[in-house]
Amino acid sequence: MSLPDRSIDPKILDCAKAEFLEKGFADASLRSICSKAGVTTGALYKRFSGKEALFEALISPTLQAVETLVSQTEQYDYEQLDKNQMCSVWDSSEKTLKGIMGFLYEHYDGFRLLLCYAEGSVYSDFLNDFVADHAKRTMVFAETAYQKKISSIHLEEDEIHMILTAYWSVIFEPIKHELPKEKALQYCNTIAKLFNWQAVFGF
Repeated sequence: MSLPDRSIDPKILDCAKAEFLEKGFADASLRSICSKAGVTTGALYKRFSGKEALFEALISPTLQAVETLVSQTEQYDYEQLDKNQMCSVWDSSEKTLKGIMGFLYEHYDGFRLLLCYAEGSVYSDFLNDFVADHAKRTMVFAETAYQKKISSIHLEEDEIHMILTAYWSVIFEPIKHELPKEKALQYCNTIAKLFNWQAVFGF
């Protein structure tokens, strides 16, 4: 059995990305993708099991980058907790936010797909799922800090979820509204003024 020619995969993925960004996951057409890529549906199915697999292939690098960043950040946070240096963990400075915003724009198309065009896919609730996971991790961290008497305010899980929903909604907003990166970075100063994490957690 001959192996499929992988050299046409980038063309298929490029056309799939354009289709998803134009019509969204739910209304995207495999036939249209194949037509624009100049391949048959049979050739596509040799490489991808369907529309879901195509979407997954496009957003996978972004999700992997998020997972890596979250893991690295979590490790750093607990290291700082052990050193009793919590101010550096919940730093809402303009510099910190510009770092986050820069990361989002490095994966601009992936986040656009997840935030704006995933309806009908398993990622249709990406923002809420992302916040829920972040809230659980934060709750464990905040509880540890409180038990060690490093933080003075005991927050409830619903409270943390509510605050983080507001925080990440604001941060993702430039991506959702297709703002130029320069504008998004410029607005980081305003966003930084909105969130005083040291006051919230009592560090």
